[in-house]
Amino acid sequence: MADAFRAEWGRVVATLIRVTGDWDLAEECAQDAFTLALRRWAADGVPERPGAWLTTVARNRAIDRLRRAAIGAAKLREVAAMAVADQGPEPTLDERDGVPDDRLRLMFTCCHPALALESQVALTLRTLAGLSTSEIGRAFLVASPAMAKRLVRAKQKIRDAAIPYRVPPAHLLSERTPAVLAVLYLLFNEGYSASAGADPIRRNLTDEALRLARVLVALLPDEPEAAGLLALMLLHDARRATRLDDAGDLVTLEQQDRSGWDAAEIAEGVELLEGALHRGRPGPYQVQAAIAACHATSPAPADTDWAQIAGLYGHLATFVPTPVIALNRAVAVGMADGPAAGLAMVDELAKSGELSGYYLLAATRADLLRRLDRSTEAAAAYRQALELAPTEAERRFLRRRLTATEPATEIEPATD
Repeated sequence: MADAFRAEWGRVVATLIRVTGDWDLAEECAQDAFTLALRRWAADGVPERPGAWLTTVARNRAIDRLRRAAIGAAKLREVAAMAVADQGPEPTLDERDGVPDDRLRLMFTCCHPALALESQVALTLRTLAGLSTSEIGRAFLVASPAMAKRLVRAKQKIRDAAIPYRVPPAHLLSERTPAVLAVLYLLFNEGYSASAGADPIRRNLTDEALRLARVLVALLPDEPEAAGLLALMLLHDARRATRLDDAGDLVTLEQQDRSGWDAAEIAEGVELLEGALHRGRPGPYQVQAAIAACHATSPAPADTDWAQIAGLYGHLATFVPTPVIALNRAVAVGMADGPAAGLAMVDELAKSGELSGYYLLAATRADLLRRLDRSTEAAAAYRQALELAPTEAERRFLRRRLTATEPATEIEPATD
């Protein structure tokens, strides 16, 4: 059931929004369909085409709701005639105003310039990807209640401004492209390293992000950042099979079996990146793809050019001056110039308070202290990271590191 939700939520909601024009109605009817599926499928099994089943149920719920609300007969007929998902091939790029998928159309609708950029991204992740408010909040480092208010305000803005569900004309696509790229980037990241839940990797989200990124590159062939983002996704996705061991535990980059990396994805990613860079309009996704390429093309961990990676992170900070980028640069500096240099940068970040509560800050500090043989301090930092880590897979990894770092303590025998 969880797999069906992740795979079909965006398709069902996007289709209902297109037909009804009502965002809240679409989400509520989709939720009703999934609730009914939870009961029916437990008894009858998952149907052969779960997407079609869910869309049909959601459509019927929408008809009932519209009928009770006495909405016009024309709208009822449109909903009743709505095509069921999965009944035909994906339309080509020259259909539906050049956008071949309701989900991508929904992205461009959410990414209207009347909305703040973060609201555009958050609304799309909620509506299209079905991410929870808390998951989106973690992606933005924002508390869940604050994110909930942001989503409500975004929907109200769409309703009050009568923003239509449509793709803008070609000459206006570029103004919405940054937000669409940001949505795909966060969607991929949530699948590649889940912010919550038992599964550290959510394959359906990474696959969906890759699929939509390919469509976007075809739609915007002259946009180097679209190609850069797809290259970035491919270069990371190439390592997916080696990121977990047989027990489902995380495997660090240096310990991954590089023979298990997908050479075809790496080659495609590098080719896309080179083509994008040749256009002479660098941007943050191209720089991140260049960093990923440094890792993906290194035959062994010792061959990694950490000095170049540190320089690229410095360049990335000119585009995205965030504390998370600064933390990543500190890691690279720690590898290139030694852990003491990296630790000094991490301690400065910690003093700023900008990453307070971010478990990777504590985990990075712990690793640098471990490499400096400062075991007591490293153990304390690992314990702090362990308290903040959002997923069980990450907590298991940190427990192993803590156990290996902590000085052994003798347990006194119990007395009667």
